[in-house]
Amino acid sequence: MAFNHLPAGAHDAFGPLSVTPVTHSVPMAKNHRPDRPSADPTAHPSPRTVLDRLAPGPSRASRITHTEHLPPRAGRHAVWPDRIRSEVIAAVQRAGIDHPWAHQAAAAEHAMDGESVVVATGTASGKSLAYLVPALSTLLAGSEAPNGRGTTALYLAPTKALAADQCRAVKDLSLPLGTAVRPAVYDGDTPFEEREWIRQYANYVLTNPDMLHRGILPSHPRWASFLRALRYVVIDECHTYRGVFGSHVAQVLRRLRRLCARYGSEPVFLLASATAADPSVAAERLTGLPVREVADDASPRGELVFALWEPPLTELHGEKGAPVRRTATAETADLLTDLVVQGVRTVAFVRSRRGSELISVIAQERLAEVDRSLARRVAAYRGGYLPEERRALEGALHSGELLGLAATTALELGVDISGLDAVLIAGYPGTRASLWQQAGRAGRSGQGALAVLIARDDPLDTYLVHHPEALFRQPVESTVLDPDNPYVLAPHLCAAAAELPLTDDDLALFGPATEELLPQLEAAKLLRRRTAAWHWTRRERAADLTDIRGEGDTPVQIVEAATGRLLGTVDASAAHTSVHDGAVHLHQGRTYLVRHLDLDDSVALVEEASPSYSTVARDTTSVSVLDTDVEIPWGDARLCYGSVEVTNQVVSFLRRRLITGEVLGETKLDLPPRTLRTRAVWWTVTEDQLDAARVNPEQLGGALHAAEHASIGMLPLFATCDRWDIGGVSVPLHPDTLLPTVFVYDGHPGGAGFAERAFHTARAWLAATRQAIASCECDAGCPSCIQSPKCGNGNEPLHKRGAVRLLDVLLRGAPEPEVPEADAAT
Repeated sequence: MAFNHLPAGAHDAFGPLSVTPVTHSVPMAKNHRPDRPSADPTAHPSPRTVLDRLAPGPSRASRITHTEHLPPRAGRHAVWPDRIRSEVIAAVQRAGIDHPWAHQAAAAEHAMDGESVVVATGTASGKSLAYLVPALSTLLAGSEAPNGRGTTALYLAPTKALAADQCRAVKDLSLPLGTAVRPAVYDGDTPFEEREWIRQYANYVLTNPDMLHRGILPSHPRWASFLRALRYVVIDECHTYRGVFGSHVAQVLRRLRRLCARYGSEPVFLLASATAADPSVAAERLTGLPVREVADDASPRGELVFALWEPPLTELHGEKGAPVRRTATAETADLLTDLVVQGVRTVAFVRSRRGSELISVIAQERLAEVDRSLARRVAAYRGGYLPEERRALEGALHSGELLGLAATTALELGVDISGLDAVLIAGYPGTRASLWQQAGRAGRSGQGALAVLIARDDPLDTYLVHHPEALFRQPVESTVLDPDNPYVLAPHLCAAAAELPLTDDDLALFGPATEELLPQLEAAKLLRRRTAAWHWTRRERAADLTDIRGEGDTPVQIVEAATGRLLGTVDASAAHTSVHDGAVHLHQGRTYLVRHLDLDDSVALVEEASPSYSTVARDTTSVSVLDTDVEIPWGDARLCYGSVEVTNQVVSFLRRRLITGEVLGETKLDLPPRTLRTRAVWWTVTEDQLDAARVNPEQLGGALHAAEHASIGMLPLFATCDRWDIGGVSVPLHPDTLLPTVFVYDGHPGGAGFAERAFHTARAWLAATRQAIASCECDAGCPSCIQSPKCGNGNEPLHKRGAVRLLDVLLRGAPEPEVPEADAAT
């Protein structure tokens, strides 16, 4: 029997741990955006005062496991490069910025020298100005050209909200420059009547990689004059381009570079990133070009108080009688309510769309009991909303009409929401980079800020709130992406061939795997070789072969059955788990039940209802080994990395009581299986090792299963992944290895690089997994260590002590990490 855990979350439970607060310098800085004046710091309560009000008594105070204080920091000024136009400098000064920070000036210098550059500094450190100033200066100079269009710039953002926000910033800053700078947003929400004007006249076009992939590049003849004049390509929040999405974007950028060369331009790439490990390496992998790095943050930073918060144990018992903590959702809703009552402007970041809706609803209900007018000042913000809904919420947030917002990561990225006093983070967001990005949303006008990480009941969150050094003493992660993934590369080769026939000269641009893939695409009758080039052979659009954010399937539309009104959409890959028959769906504070999921027509019919429960899907998974790339002995054990095929089927769903999470019942589902070819890391153990670990045959399945759950929960600490990006299976006797085996795999076709990172950091990863299990104070396992709410086997069987002994024996045989020569000599 195999025990599985598809890309999903888990739960938490250490006892109180006393940690002495320490000071640590992590990049956080004053808002230095051109479109917002600094607010008066005296108008905001100090972050320490805000935290004290949240934890006035022993019950609340005991939930704070650690408080980190980041003191304010002075900034370091410089001067703009002398090639920046005086009119642009004057416009910046009119916005209240007399002198740039040193990193802004350095980035502008590289840009004016024609060198691609990545600015990797803290949140609100003024990265926007670092690329805007050289871009605007060049556009101004181009507008004076006697003939033609002049010069153009292209801005890419991962979200529509960020592009819209940046467009406002560009318009405000460039207002004194007149018609020399003509910014415009070009995305799926742009009215068709405006699109032709943008193609012909806009010289600073703001869009996203999706629109570049599906709209601009396939229609490049209509964009010929824009591409011919393209001088700069700005890639904002480039650290978000990781995994499969980042790999797709890397190939989209190569297609862009190829078409620019066709029209005679060679644009400079200007990238902005939150602080990241090796930002220039990641930027070069993304763009395929050499990239200079500017990472010395010279901006000032306001005081930041960062608290780690663990919800209390409840009197409830979960599966197998395990103790259950109060949910992070309920705890965050309480804290958001308290902050809004105090007039503290707050954003609560939530991991899921459902969570953001639920926190908003709970906070509104509790605020209405205090003051009905306050309930209207809290809302939810997430993907899947219609464009007009998103724009209305963004406007209310900018105006201050909203005091509290429960948001998904759609608001994590760059959108200027200055004036916030506090940020609540409901569950570790998956990477340290995202954690600091979210925490940096508060204090963006220079005032002090409070950030609170509220632990979910799962192994990683519990580990982190009791091991603050893992957050505050470790660098942020390196970005993982693999542009050579054949599942990624193949559709982009087809799209490139449809744009311009592929020749041998293009092979180097798209990477070493291209030469091997082209004959396969020809055999599949997707491409045809004629003389010296490959041509697209089909009538349909090649760009529609892939969805760069998903697996290419048609999104499922969520439709209100009684009215036919479209409420929103959900990715096809998530439909089986989120809008199956009987699922509870939340939208704009209203609750709906899914009456029927029609997979053929990609429609989920819903009806408004008020159930007292939420729903969670359960699934089963099996894995078969296709190819083993690397195998390393760990004593008698083996650590392997290679290709696998995963078969998954959603088989049922649980109904859980709101707030408490108590399981009310389980309902069977009849949905088709889904298959996935991907990359995995796996380890095996021998009979002798099981004897050494004192794990008998009755305990074996539970020990493997527990180790699998906990290792999945801990992997985001070592790879730039979210636990939704990975899955796992444990088998007491796997048919391909003929041994007890634990698999952890990437939840994306062809892999995303996460399993590979797990393979290379396996010793540290599995050691942290062992510690997380052993340190938990529960007796037989709980959501904080080895239970998972998404387990397809209902967390049965699990054996906590057997998992610890098994990991002890496994780690005993792990090879010592390689020591660099210089260290060895020392």
